[in-house]
Order: sequence, then C-alpha cells, then structure tokens
Amino acid sequence: MSALTNRLRDRRLAVDLVVWGGLAALPLVVGAWQVGQIAQYLTYGIFAMSLALIWGQCGLLSFGHAVFFGLGAYAMSLTTLGMLPGLEGWTSSYLGMVLALIVPAVGANILGRFLFYGRGLQGAQLAIVMLAVAVIAERIMTRWGYAGGMNGLMSVPPIELGAFGLSYELYDPLPLFYGTLVAAVIVYVLLETLVRSRRGVVLRAVGADEPRTAFLGHDTRALKLSVFTLSAAVAGFAGALFASQFGFVSPPLIGFTLSTEVLIWVALGGRRSLLTAFLGAIVVRLAENALGDLLGPAWLLGLGLIFVLCMIFLPRGLLGEAYWRFIAGRGVR
Repeated sequence: MSALTNRLRDRRLAVDLVVWGGLAALPLVVGAWQVGQIAQYLTYGIFAMSLALIWGQCGLLSFGHAVFFGLGAYAMSLTTLGMLPGLEGWTSSYLGMVLALIVPAVGANILGRFLFYGRGLQGAQLAIVMLAVAVIAERIMTRWGYAGGMNGLMSVPPIELGAFGLSYELYDPLPLFYGTLVAAVIVYVLLETLVRSRRGVVLRAVGADEPRTAFLGHDTRALKLSVFTLSAAVAGFAGALFASQFGFVSPPLIGFTLSTEVLIWVALGGRRSLLTAFLGAIVVRLAENALGDLLGPAWLLGLGLIFVLCMIFLPRGLLGEAYWRFIAGRGVR
C-alpha cells in the first residue's frame, strides 16, 4: 500500500472520528429541545446517504427517492398502529422496521427491472421517470382512505425496544438522539464498507462510463438494480425512524417536494461522499431555520440561489469540497 493511500486512509478515519465524536458530544453543549431537533435531522441524514449511494457512487439521479422514504414511513406506521390486515395484534416496532426495509426494497427491485432491464434508462430520462413515479405515488396516497388519505396517519407510537418481557420507548430527546445516532453510524459503516470494497469500485465505474464497464464483462444492469434496491431499503429505514419520531405520516412524505429537498441536501453536502451527504442534510436543515429568520418568506429563494451557485462552482458540494481538500491536500483537484 502506497504512502499516499495510507495518508488518505488515515485522514479519512480522522475526519470520521471527529464528526461522529462531535455529534455524540452535542447533548453536552445544547439544550433538550435542540437535541430532539437534531435527532430528527439525523434521520434526514440517513435518507441523504441512501441517495448519495446511488447518485454519487453509481450516477443514478433520482427525482423521486422520497417514494421509498414514504413507503418505509407508512409501513412502520401501519404496523405499529395495528392496521395490517390479519396482523392487527402484531404492533412490534421490530416488525415495523423489518417491513420498512422490505417493502421499499421490493418496490425498488420491481421498478428497477423496468427501468434498467427494459428501456435501460439513465441520466435525465431516469430522473424524469422517477419524478413521475413520485407524483403518482403521492396522488395515490392522498386518495387511499385506508392509509389516512390526505390527512395521513396520526398518533404513530415511538419505537419500543424490548426483549424478555422488558420494554423501553425511545421518546425522550436524549435516548432518542443517541438511538438515532447509533442507527446512523451503523448505516454509515455498512454503506462505507460497500463503497470501499471492490464492488464499490465497479459501481463508480458504472457511474463514470457504463458502456466501458459492460465491455469489461460486468453486468451493469444487475449492479444498478442491486444498489438501487439497497438504497431504497436504507431510505425506507430512515422513513420508519421519521414516522416514529414525528408521530405521523402524510402523502407529502412520498412525493416530489421531499425528493427535491433531499437532492439539495446531498448536492450541497457533497454527493461523492456518504459522510458529507449525511452532514449536508443536517447543515441545510439548520440553515433553513437561519434563512427563514433572516429572509422571511424569501428564504427558499436564498437556498435555491446557494444550490445553483454550488452546482456551478463547487461540484463536490460545500462540505464535500472542504472534505476533499483536507483529505487529499490543497494542491489536489
């Protein structure tokens, strides 16, 4: 292993430890209300990592990724509210989490077979089709009375952890924060392990030049389908955490608006790194509050301007550019 590779690995590890250690120490310096708010943003961070996995690593731009987030949220809600047909007595948070992973993954796998094996969509075509899927999904949920219709589902129970007759609800801000942080760390480690593996290298090759990667003998369609399915499962997991934290789900969670928001989080944070995409969601959500106080109703225009400037001048993202300069050195582009 070369000296440069060792240096990059060590600096990346140092950044990881600082970021996760800093997040773990936040409750020591902020109040209970802020702790609960940041716990919610950690959920958005997990969602952002799911999009960064397919967009930043494999070049799959999705304008409808909230479909999978919303499916996870609804799966968790219907389960814990005892609304599953034939399983009304099964209100376990564990079952809800399992379904929140499986339902979006199955949906993405079926959809992906049409997208990648059928027309072989990519680039703008894939983005537009996913946009249409998000709009259709939101309309369906708005009219589906069983899932609450336009009003959604209220009073979704918090996550209940337990075994051997003992149970504990993740409701108070501090346990909720650390529970969500642990979930985020686990997701990050698993996805980062994939990204740094040989399979991750092939995924990036697909994003850079799919025809050449296929020419070298790789089944690019199967690779895209697998990472699309995994990304959907992670997004569904984030949706399940969201539903349990906020206590409700509604059709906008599965539609275009949230899909656009997560694109902004990932683009500003940095789509090429899971860590910067994760931080991008947290930072942008905090910035939205600050912009709202500073600009009033025009805060969305300010955020849009920052997004456009970032896409033009900082393709790695605001945080991604700083991350790369620290890891690789100032003279490296």
